[in-house]
Amino acid sequence: MRRFLRENGLSLVLLALFLGFWAGQSIAGHREYNQDQREHGQPAIAYGEYLQSSHFWEATAENWESEFFQMYGYVILTAVLYQKGSAESKKPGEPEKVDRQPRRRKGRDIPGPVRRGGWVLKLYEHSLSLAFFLFFAISISVHAISGAAVHNQDVAEHGGGERLTVLQYAGTSRFWFESFQNWQSEFLAVLAIVVLSIFLRQRGSPESKPVDAPHWQTGNE
Repeated sequence: MRRFLRENGLSLVLLALFLGFWAGQSIAGHREYNQDQREHGQPAIAYGEYLQSSHFWEATAENWESEFFQMYGYVILTAVLYQKGSAESKKPGEPEKVDRQPRRRKGRDIPGPVRRGGWVLKLYEHSLSLAFFLFFAISISVHAISGAAVHNQDVAEHGGGERLTVLQYAGTSRFWFESFQNWQSEFLAVLAIVVLSIFLRQRGSPESKPVDAPHWQTGNE
């Protein structure tokens, strides 16, 4: 067990942080939702009911959407673009291990898709970005579906508008305001790690260059 925790500590801690913050979001969201209900003369709902509500899932999907879009874009952009001096970039004009041809590898420990070759290998070569894009597509769909449900509920309870289909809601300024305000912050964070890793260091982190590395050194080796 101790070895398992040591070898998987990063993902386990990140999972614990995710679940903890998600629980915090749900508790705060439940209170905020019921406060809004009381202000409009509507009955409060139980916590379990709130977890199934469109209000909760719109807020959740809205954030997941931006995270997966960020990671999809980052994986794609770092495959084709460079930033001299950044720990997050490949070295311009130099061969990298991530660019080597997998078809030349032999051995029993290589992944199954590499051994199989053909279209399976071709798909596997881009499986990371495709996975992030799939998660993004699912998240933005849930955002649109839940957002439309929240809008229609507001119309039914408070008036002041017309009911919208999911596609109609996806074309509203509210939907795109919610999306863009998250997307810009995600890519700002990516820009920050790319640029700051040129000049700043974090000893022991693979996201940083060695502390004694010159600023012009690209990559973290």
